Amino acid sequence: MQRVVSLFLPSWSTDRLRRKLGDVSPPPDRPLVLVGRQGNRRFVTAVDRAALEAGLRVGMPATKAQALVKGLAVMDAEPDADAEALERLALWALRRYAPMVAADPPDGLVMDTTGADHLHGGEQLMLADMVERLGQVGFSARAAIADSWGAAHAVARYGKQTVSMVAVNATLGAILPLPILSLRLPSATVSGLRVLGFDGVEELLKQPRAPLTLRFGPELGRRLDQASGQLAEPIEPVRPADVVEVKRAFGEPIGAAETIARYVGKLVQALCIELEAKGLGARKLDLLLCRVDNRVEAIRVGTALPVRDVKRLTRLICDKIETIDPGFGIELMRLSAPLPEPLTPRQATSSLIEQSDADISDLIDILSNRVGEERLYRFAPVASDVPERSFRRVAPASAETGEAWPDHWPRPARLFTVPELIEAIALLPDHPPASFTWRGIRRRVKRADGPERVFGEWWKRDAELAAVRDYFQVEDEAGERFWIYRAGDGEDAATGSHRWFLHGIFG
Repeated sequence: MQRVVSLFLPSWSTDRLRRKLGDVSPPPDRPLVLVGRQGNRRFVTAVDRAALEAGLRVGMPATKAQALVKGLAVMDAEPDADAEALERLALWALRRYAPMVAADPPDGLVMDTTGADHLHGGEQLMLADMVERLGQVGFSARAAIADSWGAAHAVARYGKQTVSMVAVNATLGAILPLPILSLRLPSATVSGLRVLGFDGVEELLKQPRAPLTLRFGPELGRRLDQASGQLAEPIEPVRPADVVEVKRAFGEPIGAAETIARYVGKLVQALCIELEAKGLGARKLDLLLCRVDNRVEAIRVGTALPVRDVKRLTRLICDKIETIDPGFGIELMRLSAPLPEPLTPRQATSSLIEQSDADISDLIDILSNRVGEERLYRFAPVASDVPERSFRRVAPASAETGEAWPDHWPRPARLFTVPELIEAIALLPDHPPASFTWRGIRRRVKRADGPERVFGEWWKRDAELAAVRDYFQVEDEAGERFWIYRAGDGEDAATGSHRWFLHGIFG
């Protein structure tokens, strides 16, 4: 089932201009409008959030807007620069999120993410990541995913959530409560429908199609069918100027999985030759399969490191062939590397003295493409004595940072995300517990080592200025070893609550 994302940028023009001006842009709390000209008439073409809250709207005369809002910032619109920047944003999304991305002027992007969401931890995390990343650089955004471009476009702009997910085969129910403005109809058609008393999509769908088509033309029916998913709407993806790409056209359409796999191998081989000639390796591969019914199926795979190994890349793509619906046949296959990186050949060593490190990047690639890049990671040490802050998640193939795990005190193999409260009997201030009760089971301590005192990181929070923990390694009568601590030094109440917690388990 096709899944399409619509990314809506409600204040694209004003956000882009603020980012362009940098420190000399108007303050965020000062209303900003952009003004265009049509003949002798100057009118508002874009408003930011503050101007919208002040009651200003696109299309009103510029003089009226200035009269309504005191201190209004007014700047000239730059439609050509907005369109050019939107194309660049589409290229960014192409390299990061999906193999099929196109600009959706004047204020959005559309992406076919079928088969690509797993690389980002699923659809929910992928949409949230889009909105968050754009927000970090000053662009407000809303995102929606649905089975059709029309539905995703409508929900992104008129839905109630910043991130909206329309379930598979639930398109019709998602668009019924939306206004007719969500259908991407010409303004004259919208005005005519409102004169007739139509306000929502549900009202239109209940009406006979013929009288509406006779009065408003075929565009209304086409948009209704596209939004409900009954009519396919092809996406013309943006293509980078320097993309490394190979393609194969077929005189007779193909559809068998074995045939597709055979030609995948040939395309990968041709692409690797192109990459080698340019000294590049692929970090992502996009396979686009153009069907005879004008629909495009896509496969995206990623690698941890730049690669141009034919066998390895072919296997990664062929693992995804089962997700392809060839329909009545595929007439064109296009394979591209949207994220090439420099790759220099390495001399294989056969030394009898030095043993080369095992290369597990192939395994990383296979697992990442099955479960998603976000779900595959390793832990790297962080310079901190506080146990839960002494590590972080990094990509499996990321370079070493030079930090090392502390070895002056042993650490448990399993560390709890949240320390669990226990009841303990101990002689304060420095003795380990004689016994403790955890999860309803009382355990008598047979051996213990400690205390290891860990001080709070006062430079992070004032509350940690006096805080301390005393950690003990204890072993119960059954031979199980635990890592427990007391919050506080056992004497001064300002250093902690003096309650006991279990933080980890050894072995």
